[in-house]
Amino acid sequence: VQLQAFGGGLVQAGDSLRLSCAASGRTGNIGVMGWFRQAPGKAPDYVAAIIWDSGGTRTYGSSVKGRFTISRDNIKNTVYLQISSLKPGDTAVYYCAGGLSWGVYDYWGQGTLVTVSS
Repeated sequence: VQLQAFGGGLVQAGDSLRLSCAASGRTGNIGVMGWFRQAPGKAPDYVAAIIWDSGGTRTYGSSVKGRFTISRDNIKNTVYLQISSLKPGDTAVYYCAGGLSWGVYDYWGQGTLVTVSS
């Protein structure tokens, strides 16, 4: 399975942004897709995850509830992360990940940098 994340960039505080992560290869091995982020000099932070099947159960990290929305398009094999009201504290490299079940991520994308200016 290969994951490619894109959609990051330089934005201003208050803007919205949608990140995408396209999966290819043996996507049948994916049961859950998630997003993580790592700010400069900080430990990785869990952002959100979504069940890949039609149920689409979602969870969010405690630091991002309310402004982040994860979704997926099973036909396009793509998971999205919509971020609204961006803050400078959201500046980080955002990584998508995939795995068979919750909390077990075997596949990682290369990351996409989001920089939020004040």
